[in-house]
Amino acid sequence: MSSTNTKVKIIEPAGILDGTKASEFRQEIGESVKNGAETILIDFKDVTFMDSSGLGALVLALKTVRAAHASLCICSINEQISMLFELTSMDRVFNIFPDRKTFEEQHANS
Repeated sequence: MSSTNTKVKIIEPAGILDGTKASEFRQEIGESVKNGAETILIDFKDVTFMDSSGLGALVLALKTVRAAHASLCICSINEQISMLFELTSMDRVFNIFPDRKTFEEQHANS
């Protein structure tokens, strides 16, 4: 058995997170939960823009994850995504970390 923590699944979308990418994004999260991930970290460091359909996919993904009694975390969001989260009050719904290092430090202590 490897010492790697397979309970945390990191997903790294890139570019524009819109309706086109949203369904495959949700599918990847759903498969991760089915495969036993307890925590899913979505690292937004390579996402340049997210629209309302990307946000909708994220909300649906959160419901899927919560239904499986797992947790969904987000890190490294840019200013546009941060503003979108604040305008829709999603910044209160999602567990958002400034970067992956902060997530790993806090997750290791939980």
